[in-house]
Amino acid sequence: MGISETAKEYGRGIVGGLLFSLPLLYTMEVWWTGFTASPEKLLAFVGFTFLLLLGYNKHSGMRKDATLKDILHESIEDIALAFTVAFLFLLLINKINFNMPLREIAGKVIVESMIVAIGVSVGTAQLGQEKKREASKEGEGILQMIVLSLCGAALISSSVAPTEEILKIAMVSGPAHLMVMILISIGLSALILFFSDFKGTGSFEGGSFKMIVHLIISYMCALAISLVLLWFFGRVSGHGWSLIIAQTIVLAIPASLGASAGRMLIG
Repeated sequence: MGISETAKEYGRGIVGGLLFSLPLLYTMEVWWTGFTASPEKLLAFVGFTFLLLLGYNKHSGMRKDATLKDILHESIEDIALAFTVAFLFLLLINKINFNMPLREIAGKVIVESMIVAIGVSVGTAQLGQEKKREASKEGEGILQMIVLSLCGAALISSSVAPTEEILKIAMVSGPAHLMVMILISIGLSALILFFSDFKGTGSFEGGSFKMIVHLIISYMCALAISLVLLWFFGRVSGHGWSLIIAQTIVLAIPASLGASAGRMLIG
């Protein structure tokens, strides 16, 4: 790839990273998480994000004939570019400076750059004039569906996951409210996937069983991402299981939108 094409690819990555992560770059709770998170938690978040990038680049972001080496290289490039973007932006808005301890700078940059990295990967692959990967004639497989649902859920729900409002809503939501939230989340996914002619959606060709499988996968991915984000942003420790479950269900509303609509946009 020539210098011009590489520069264009990096440009798309930067735009995608900012497009999907800009709210987080301005969020106080995220800065605080970067300041307080343990090295083990930061390392776990980097590892989790890297796995998502590997899955995305394998199933949607790159050519079908891409080798494992190509996928690894692309994913490492995405994270490196995300670190650079997050560092420079936090420097720009004066949330890091060279008088701070190195640990604080690193923590803030790592936390911010993980969601930026997914945006970079999506931007690099999807914002160009032509997609790198041709659509499969057989439709997406189960593993591809899971990977794209996880990435979509993470992109859409990460902007609200760190906020105090998720906890406050969960605290005042009774069992009836939570059940309605679950039904609404699944209903929105069904609307997006089967009733709206949304870009990249399927039809009822596979029957009701196919529809149920898609809905279960989308909602389970939304719940999984919601729980991971709540854990990372410190919304799990110190709370009982009932409140943790309630917060997960609350956050799963935007996450389910990402797991269905989001995966179609980035897929």
